[in-house]
Amino acid sequence: MKILVIGGTRFFGIHMVNDLLSKGHDVTIATRGNISDSYGNRVNRIIIERTNEQNMINTLSNSYYDVVIDKIAYCSNDIKYVMESVNCNKYIHMSSTAVYEPKHMNTVESDFDGVSKELVWCDRKDFSYGEVKRQAECALWQEYWDRNWIAVRYPFVIGDDDYTKRLAFYVEHTIKSIPMDIDNLDSQMGFIRSDEAGKFMAFLVDQDIRGAINGSSEGTISIREIIEYVEKKTGAKAVVDKTGEKAPYNGESEYRINTEKARALGFRFSVLQDWIYKLLDYYIQGVN
Repeated sequence: MKILVIGGTRFFGIHMVNDLLSKGHDVTIATRGNISDSYGNRVNRIIIERTNEQNMINTLSNSYYDVVIDKIAYCSNDIKYVMESVNCNKYIHMSSTAVYEPKHMNTVESDFDGVSKELVWCDRKDFSYGEVKRQAECALWQEYWDRNWIAVRYPFVIGDDDYTKRLAFYVEHTIKSIPMDIDNLDSQMGFIRSDEAGKFMAFLVDQDIRGAINGSSEGTISIREIIEYVEKKTGAKAVVDKTGEKAPYNGESEYRINTEKARALGFRFSVLQDWIYKLLDYYIQGVN
């Protein structure tokens, strides 16, 4: 297939592109050209300005793609700019479980209603991250309901290539006894491994579905469990204090993401407990 990837030059986007290439797809990546990549001559490249509507129209309107995978659409205007400019058979939007208000145990796709919520045409800085992602989906559900699209919802994506260093924050602060302000020590939370996040996006290229779909590793873990593992491995003692640095996952409610819809398609996510401790070991080694 002829596939356009908007973004795809870092983190799990790299896993996704490499998987698409391994399956023989003709891949074009569209970026601002500011980040180098390792794909060599295996991909085509075009330069776009994602938040400029006229630039998107000028760059994309005269071409056709079987599938467009949009890794960097954050808000409703981002959705409009690509939908009004590109000609494709399928559009895959990188959404987020942040659309759920709030996430909870056994969060299913129907828990967010993109049809009834008022659509506001907005830019990325107009609202919080969760709200602009909700508005992006509202645009799909309300303005482009007749188009062939998928909205992929992930919780926090983690891995040894995670540039956000959010999980690493807990490891480093525990080992160095740097005070942390944590407001949800015992909340069970879900994650997805970066390589699986990329492979699932590539998997959806060939699937005959429409609408929203969750992706997440099976199982959950709490911040307390993460910290206690680091303490046991290193002999360090975490300092949890409200005067400390605010922790990255603060404000997250207890939740588990339901992935039955993905399993029905034949995709099985890994079990979180099978790999997260190896990832913590990797971060521990990086501190010591």
